[in-house]
Amino acid sequence: MSNYAHSQQREIMVRISEIEIHPEHLEKYKEILKIEAEASVRLEVGVIAIFPMFQKDKPTQVRILEMYKDQQAYQSHLKTEHFQKYKTGTLHMVKSLNLVDMEALDMETAAHIFRKQIK
Repeated sequence: MSNYAHSQQREIMVRISEIEIHPEHLEKYKEILKIEAEASVRLEVGVIAIFPMFQKDKPTQVRILEMYKDQQAYQSHLKTEHFQKYKTGTLHMVKSLNLVDMEALDMETAAHIFRKQIK
């Protein structure tokens, strides 16, 4: 791994949020999450990606791949109006939440993946 990629890997914060939603709130939760994710990526320079998804066979099992420029960008994200609206508006919908901090194996390839998505 090049020195640049290695230094970038240490700065970038990557997390997977594992969320279980109460079934009766699933559709409304997905609406609110979609709005929050789009706003975060569009409005926040330090947000690289917020990519929500759910398990095909268990749609109440939501996973969000989150990537931030650094820890400071993440802390700023938590204070934004759109995140606060999401958090307070969905708190009663969430059955469980587990935040898993991750470390990328290969940031050089990750950079190519994101460039490829733009094309």
